[in-house]
Amino acid sequence: MHTQSLSMQAAIEALKKLHPAVQWRSPVMFIVYLGSLFSTVLGLQAAFQGSPQTSFIVAITLWLWFTILFANFAEAYAEGRGKAQSHALKSLKKTTTARKLVANGKNEDDQVMIASDSLRMGDVVRVEQGETIPADGEIIAGVATVDESAITGESAPVIRAAGSDFCSVTGGTLLVSDYLIIRVNANPGESFLDQMITMVESAQRQKTPNEIALTILLVALSLIFILVVGSLYAFSRFSVAHTGAQQPIDYIALVALLVCLIPTTIGGLLSAIGVAGMNRMMKANVMATSGRAVETAGNIDVLLLDKTGTITFGNRMASDFIPAHGIDKTLLLQAAYVCSHHDNTPEGSSIVRLAQELTGTTEINVPDAWRGSMTEIPFSAQSRMSGVDIHTASGMRILRKGSEQAIAQHVTALGRSLADDVTAAVHKVAASGATPLVVSVDAQVLGVVVLKDIVKPGIKERFGQLRQMGIKTVMITGDNPLTAAAIASEAGVDDYLAEATPEQKLTRIRDYQAQGLLVAMTGDGTNDAPALAQADVAVAMNSGTQAAKEASNMVDMDSDPTKLIEVVQTGKQLLMTRGALTTFSIANDIAKYFAIIPALFMPMFPQLALLNVMGLHSPQSALLSAVIFNALIIVVLIPLAMKGVRSRPEATHLTLRRNLLLYGVGGVVVPFVAIKLIDVLISGL
Repeated sequence: MHTQSLSMQAAIEALKKLHPAVQWRSPVMFIVYLGSLFSTVLGLQAAFQGSPQTSFIVAITLWLWFTILFANFAEAYAEGRGKAQSHALKSLKKTTTARKLVANGKNEDDQVMIASDSLRMGDVVRVEQGETIPADGEIIAGVATVDESAITGESAPVIRAAGSDFCSVTGGTLLVSDYLIIRVNANPGESFLDQMITMVESAQRQKTPNEIALTILLVALSLIFILVVGSLYAFSRFSVAHTGAQQPIDYIALVALLVCLIPTTIGGLLSAIGVAGMNRMMKANVMATSGRAVETAGNIDVLLLDKTGTITFGNRMASDFIPAHGIDKTLLLQAAYVCSHHDNTPEGSSIVRLAQELTGTTEINVPDAWRGSMTEIPFSAQSRMSGVDIHTASGMRILRKGSEQAIAQHVTALGRSLADDVTAAVHKVAASGATPLVVSVDAQVLGVVVLKDIVKPGIKERFGQLRQMGIKTVMITGDNPLTAAAIASEAGVDDYLAEATPEQKLTRIRDYQAQGLLVAMTGDGTNDAPALAQADVAVAMNSGTQAAKEASNMVDMDSDPTKLIEVVQTGKQLLMTRGALTTFSIANDIAKYFAIIPALFMPMFPQLALLNVMGLHSPQSALLSAVIFNALIIVVLIPLAMKGVRSRPEATHLTLRRNLLLYGVGGVVVPFVAIKLIDVLISGL
């Protein structure tokens, strides 16, 4: 939706929000609403009686209504941006034809074609290459690439497979290759897309605890100012009766005073700030189930992040070959190449690629003794190694690569053992944060292949920024303590949890919470669900399991584990924006005192002209200038409420000090200058 049409629609919605039931939701603006109604009555009365103050009262009344309309516009504009997002999401919802399996759920021949909106939770469907996935679900059979660009905006297809942590698919995405058998996990109207649309379209947005607390504060301040204004009116009546003053303060002046003194700026922008914060989260492709989760992210003390895919790229890559004592490096390279030639895993492919780079050829020559028919031995969790059996004219040659323990058991069974230099090399590689892969031919150990999980560039600097904000980072990994310590040091995290189990993750989170700390965590697997449910802020990956999503209060549609850092920054920005504008709004009152108080009492006490430090033209122009500023400042601050205050990587007390100087002092200075300029324009007219 274009900005011009969005603004026009927001203006229309602002008029609709003038209904008392809508205005009541914001107590501060409801007081302004009542004041506008009262001043309207005063204006009609003055016009009927032909009062010389009619034009002044009408001007005040119009600007009071503008104050209400501008506040409504801010909220409607923020909601309109969310609705624009919902329209884009609705365009992704399509009714397609689905192949529903009706027997045991895996019989490809026993299927019926039905409309996708007829699918129910528990139904099983088969999706072929080139077809749109009809509903949210989990893959129970098959491996395929899926184009999720319609949902995530990422053009590169992703791999989804049964039995993995990436077994979840979203309705509306496109199957690029192969086929999938999917168990539907959402009824019509309850899909992930439906939840997002409902969230961004929700007119009755639930207020967060911080927002409720601030509303209570604003109401308390407003009640105090109502008592102050009431006492001023009583004082003016007393002055007329006992000091010879000509007349008490006008009702319209009291209304203007009240509206200018209560915190209308933050009262008018409070709802818009909350809606805009949720919109920024949506723009980052993160679906938050509530604004409370977004705000909590801004107060996080500890971040728990998975190593794989978050701190590192996830795919271990071969980086070096370390031969055993007396073994030629070329022989080790050739053996590793033969073992990995049929290995399609990222690790195996990287070994082949490194061997080719070091030899400068794509076809690596191998010893004549290894030539013959090969039988591939795939990796298994039981053996923890892989390789080939070569049937040669002179007999069988057994080439293996695997973990230190697996190869040690293998060669021990053949009558040999690991040499001390190989064991030392393994420990040195592990201590450096890499993974050692031992290579053997028959009973002879040739050396070690170094597999390194590369730390993402710039991640150390980002963790440094979080540290400056007072946030502790903890890396979670299944690696051994030596490897975990090395990677933690390279990545710059504050702490790590090695050889982590679901129970250990849960215990670590509870320990932090027992210290009064707020904890955020990201995860995608079923084994992450208990810890995600316990964390104060839990971000599940869209590609993860349904259990992980249900345990979380946010879902990242891009399935990017590093998004947790953006979530924290967005939450902090939301809190900072609300605090900054609250400071600015309250600070405005100081300038308004010097504009309005002299204007009210100078007719009764000319000595108070000394307080007219701004040199305003007349009492009427002073009142009108303050009311106009009070209305226009809401319009000026709408872009800041939408975009948010700039967030910097620094400690909270430094942010507070800077914002107090900028928005506190600025909140005092700006009204002085603006009210004086408005007064000059009014007096000139």
